[in-house]
Amino acid sequence: MQPKLGLTGWLRWFWRQLTSMRTALFLLLMLAIAAIPGSLVPQRSSDPNGVTQYFADNPDLAPVLDQLQAFDVYTSAWFSAIYLLLFISLIGCVIPRTKHHFLALRAKPPTTPARLSRLSGFIEHDAPAETDASAAITHARTLLKSSGYRVARFEAEGESSVSAERGYLRETGNLIFHGALVGVLVTVGFGGGYGFSGQRVLVEGQTFVNTLLAYDSFNPGRFFDDGTLDPYTLSLDDFAVAYEQLNLQAYGQPIDFTADVTVTPKGAEAEPSVVKVNGPLRTNGTSIYLLGNGYAPTIQVTAPDGTVVFSDSVPFLPQDANLTSLGIVKVPDGLAEQLGMIGFFYPTQDKAESGANFSSYPDLEYPLLTLNVYTGDLGLDDGVPTSVYALVTDDLTQQNGGSTGVDSIELKPGESTELPNDLGTVSFIDNDPAASAAGDLKQSVPRFASFDIHHDPTQIWLISFSALVLFGLFTGLLVPRRRVWVKATTRADGTVHLEYAGLARGDDPALGSAVTALADRHLKLLKSHQPIVATPETT
Repeated sequence: MQPKLGLTGWLRWFWRQLTSMRTALFLLLMLAIAAIPGSLVPQRSSDPNGVTQYFADNPDLAPVLDQLQAFDVYTSAWFSAIYLLLFISLIGCVIPRTKHHFLALRAKPPTTPARLSRLSGFIEHDAPAETDASAAITHARTLLKSSGYRVARFEAEGESSVSAERGYLRETGNLIFHGALVGVLVTVGFGGGYGFSGQRVLVEGQTFVNTLLAYDSFNPGRFFDDGTLDPYTLSLDDFAVAYEQLNLQAYGQPIDFTADVTVTPKGAEAEPSVVKVNGPLRTNGTSIYLLGNGYAPTIQVTAPDGTVVFSDSVPFLPQDANLTSLGIVKVPDGLAEQLGMIGFFYPTQDKAESGANFSSYPDLEYPLLTLNVYTGDLGLDDGVPTSVYALVTDDLTQQNGGSTGVDSIELKPGESTELPNDLGTVSFIDNDPAASAAGDLKQSVPRFASFDIHHDPTQIWLISFSALVLFGLFTGLLVPRRRVWVKATTRADGTVHLEYAGLARGDDPALGSAVTALADRHLKLLKSHQPIVATPETT
């Protein structure tokens, strides 16, 4: 019967299990699996609008996923637990292995085995005539040392041998790999704690000021201080999209997005620059990424007395590849009733057989805006925040469209029409009426771009540790660890018998050929140095 481990024994057993390489690899695999939900559902940190839309599209499933922290995967309790366990496991693996490796580097190569014939790549030869065993091993030692081996010479009665080993860089690479992984984990933790990620939608001509209140959504790290925000402005001057027009199989597919922007740091001159999908702009300690784009029709609502109560370029969210877009307009003040409108914008309007509108091409060829009007309490006075991309119609009265029997409002750029119930007029403002009159509608509707502004103070460290991870990985995979022995035995008749053998630590298919090459070079060297020991005749 085995004795009980007790609390100390169980703790020691648990620590050994946690700090084993098998556990570290398992936790690394678990971390990769745990990150999968982050790519399957939108994350609040990078796509808050997508999360809102997911709740609208999946009202039953979304709350359950939210309870499981599926929309905050990378800051969830379960992801953090795996992250911390992996961190501890890697440290527990690296420290004792580093100590053992340091001692091994200082130790002499092991003594020559008695029977080399049992080892891999064993070769034996008779040395050239008049070869001295000691001199033969001296040459072998020189040859091995020049090939990068650590060598140790051993002498016994009637024989001399040299023990050589190389490939400690393999273990060094493994330690660098695991140490750099720890560095990556620490760096990511600090970067997440002191960095931030914010999103902002800009319409052509608008300017963003890098202050906390100017972001549409903002996700700071745990230790972030808003006083560290670098003051600068970002203006979206123009947004251009190139569409495929030659290949009929991919006609209308976007092939390039270009956001022409102007960055103006505080106290400095304006700097024009460009942001592309795979070409972020790095300025003032932040990286600016282009996330999405679409159209922002300029809509104006005028009261019956001629007062303009609403005028703005409203971003409409694309719903398909041809940029059929959905937008919301809310007019809380200035009219007899609060007004809400759900609009659809079609860059190139066409009609299906059923009579429904759709966009057949994503560029502005025949733009059309349709609006369904709702009146009533928009809920903006309740103190509860609401999304600008959603309109709750449960307590509103629909005035046109749908089952009301009244046609939806349809407007082309530059057109106006009366609102239901004599509430006033609504206009679809043409952004460039002169060009539109000449038949060029490309500039009639402004575009918007969605930017992700990211700050990570540890990017240089992260890149450095990532480079070390790759260096350690390739070194650990490509550098062989092997030991080689050469033994010279003097027979009774005075001749010298040479033996060569090697031993690999792990898989080393080139070991046999390496031992053969060593033997060939050694014999050639011995022959080129004859006579090695002076004879009585030449004394």
